[in-house]
Amino acid sequence: MGIGELDREAHVAEGTGAGAAPRTLAEALRARGDEGLAALLRARPDLLNPVPNDLTQLATRAGTRGSVVRALERLDRFALQTAEALAVAPDPAPYPVLLALLTGDEGDPVIGAALPGAVALLREQALVWGEDDRLRLVRTARELLSPSPQHPSPTGLGPTVAEATSGMSPGRVQEIIATAGLAATHDPVSAVAALTGLFTDRARMGALLDEAPPEALAVLDRLVWGPPYGEVTANPAPPVRWLRDRGLLLPVSARTMVLPREVALHLRGGRAHRAPEPVAPEVGVLRDHRPQVVDSAAAGQAYTALATVEELLKSWDKGGPQVLRAGGLSVRDLRRTAVALDVTEQVAAFWLELCHGAGLLASDGEADERYAPTPAYDDWLDLPPAERWARLVTPWLASTRTPGLVGGQDAKGRALSALGPDLDRAAAPEVRHRVLGLLATLPPGAAADPETLFARLRWERPLRGGSSTGPAAPAAESTDSGPARPDDLRSRLARWTLAEAELLGLTGRGALSAPARALLNLPLAEAASPADEGGGVEESVAAERAATLLAPLLPEAVDHVLLQADLTAVAPGPLRRPLADALAVLADVESKGGATVYRFTPGSVRRALDSGLAASDLHAFLAAHSRTPVPQPLAYLVDDVARRHGHLRVGAASAYVRCDDDTVLGEILADRRSAALGLRRLAPTVLAAQADPASLLDGLRAMGYAPAAESAEGDVLITRADAYRTPARTAPVPVPDGPPAPDATLLGAAVKAIRAGDRAATAVRREPAAPAPAGSLPRTSSAETLATVQAAAMTGSAVWIGYVNADGAASQRVIAPVRVEGGFVTGYDHTADEMRTYPLHRITGVAELADDQV
Repeated sequence: MGIGELDREAHVAEGTGAGAAPRTLAEALRARGDEGLAALLRARPDLLNPVPNDLTQLATRAGTRGSVVRALERLDRFALQTAEALAVAPDPAPYPVLLALLTGDEGDPVIGAALPGAVALLREQALVWGEDDRLRLVRTARELLSPSPQHPSPTGLGPTVAEATSGMSPGRVQEIIATAGLAATHDPVSAVAALTGLFTDRARMGALLDEAPPEALAVLDRLVWGPPYGEVTANPAPPVRWLRDRGLLLPVSARTMVLPREVALHLRGGRAHRAPEPVAPEVGVLRDHRPQVVDSAAAGQAYTALATVEELLKSWDKGGPQVLRAGGLSVRDLRRTAVALDVTEQVAAFWLELCHGAGLLASDGEADERYAPTPAYDDWLDLPPAERWARLVTPWLASTRTPGLVGGQDAKGRALSALGPDLDRAAAPEVRHRVLGLLATLPPGAAADPETLFARLRWERPLRGGSSTGPAAPAAESTDSGPARPDDLRSRLARWTLAEAELLGLTGRGALSAPARALLNLPLAEAASPADEGGGVEESVAAERAATLLAPLLPEAVDHVLLQADLTAVAPGPLRRPLADALAVLADVESKGGATVYRFTPGSVRRALDSGLAASDLHAFLAAHSRTPVPQPLAYLVDDVARRHGHLRVGAASAYVRCDDDTVLGEILADRRSAALGLRRLAPTVLAAQADPASLLDGLRAMGYAPAAESAEGDVLITRADAYRTPARTAPVPVPDGPPAPDATLLGAAVKAIRAGDRAATAVRREPAAPAPAGSLPRTSSAETLATVQAAAMTGSAVWIGYVNADGAASQRVIAPVRVEGGFVTGYDHTADEMRTYPLHRITGVAELADDQV
């Protein structure tokens, strides 16, 4: 048996024995139940990609730098403070030592009550392993969180005495202990131990500091909470020299001194952190409203959101602005959109990103690429208002797009544009859900105090506030330096979420509405707890519930308008879709608000006539949909425009104008404004133009005429109010932050596969007659292979086989043969955790398992 097999056999024998303390993280994971493994994989889904072959591989992957950094970033502040305390504690650290580092000499019952939960969380995520008498922080986490000159500890502590004196000469160490009043020793190791014992003895350390000059104590006060390093001159001041001579400050270079960890802990009263935070801060209430007032305000804003989206996309019906070469919308086009919507550029960017994320807006993909509504927009318009709202807010919740970044710059100094490629932030969906979830913890109708809400978010994810994603980020952050900056990414995402939720009608007057609670799968009648976040209702069912709750709160669509003598029409509410579409062709929107005002102009009436309607059709339409009589000025306007409509005909010559009345053509030629069209008379009733037909139509209409386009056959061309649409487009997919959370089915299958692989990897083979080289496949003759698997099938035992597949890849497997016939062996493969069939001619050999493995 090779050295590797001997080690594995000892590992199995000792690591899995009853009551044996785990010696490695793999052994600690092996001692867990299936629920414990599933909890680890659920908390750290990056460990599942791909599924580890066995528990040793799972432990190795759980200790990699990238995975540990990701796990640390997802810890709350107290769990992170617990890990930071373990990083400066002895390795391994008994539980009482860890408790003392967090509570200090005076103790703290709140911390004492919260610490078991924090340790359990770290254990669950495989950041800490071992029993309470030997707690161990995984090596990578210790490297990230331990003190070093390059990356000071988040606790503000420096190196230990042993670490700080590792390069010091033995004579200098003896001088220090002599000055400190300690007896001389025969070797540096015992000298360092004696100095460490002095600094950790509270009574003797107190007596030593009582002798210190006040200036020396002031120096210690400046270093005690970190950073523990300070620069000194070649000839330091007497207080610094007093501290240096007694080892209270130790040199790390010619110009730098450090405060040893043991000294700092004494001065701190044993605390590793200045301000431990075992309890999450409460979200405060800014003001209270009646829930009905909140729902009404939210519904009003939801209706405004629908109208804004419709107005935006309708203005791009004929094709929107061009797409920048690098992607996105230009600053000028964004400014025009903001002016058209009467909002700020930041809010306009939000509406654009919302439409894009819902799949209602996309680029057309042509050579001269432009933005335009998608075919999905027409389907969206046909839905009831409440369902249209749900179709907007559901993708917003999951979107990683962050329109709040528009106008800023990326890491390379390039401007970030609306609809551009660099606006995805993976943390956005998590922050949105968490902000709304925290709002739901308040009583219905209560608006949260934003600052307390941001403080709660910073407590829950202290390391994810900034935009740093480098592996050294955890070591560089400090949880003792007060609250995170108000401009960090997570806080900005939270602020944008509150503003966007109000724009969408998820909140009203700062409080969460009932439709929003339904959309988030939260209880509707009472406040939710954080554990309620993300209930078991499917997303589509939740959206349907939210739409059902919103529908009665939205104003009902009306089927009439009020015509007025000043050539305007007042819509007393939202118009039904056919009426709204027809009126948008016949009139122009003049103002919006509680009631929309439309104005009839010669241009708008001509637009309706161009769409194929006759004057009689317009009169009938107005009479049918007005609750007031049709005013005489409006009837005269329709008849006057209809009388002149089509009197002139424009066709393609390059372009021409024809008219039965030659005096009209004479007026056009005499008008100076027609000079740019390049007109000349071909016949008494025909003018030729150098301009194209479209330009000629626009030019004559600008001069006050009402020409009609005609085909090559001389028929009048009817211009329908059809809109330009992009080809079918799918909504953009959010950019996730790592792999998605696994579902229960995947977790169950993964745990079974890991367990099966681990059983195969740790199984011990019976000693063969001729020992094989370590790591090699078992080798037996064909007859011996056949006899062994037949015997195993009869006895129901498992065997170890070497197998080479059709691609020539060799592997070792543990199988329990069930049937051997026709040159094939069928059995349960413990490595793959399934029934499989293997050709006997591809099995290199068979080895029986040891008796205690059968």
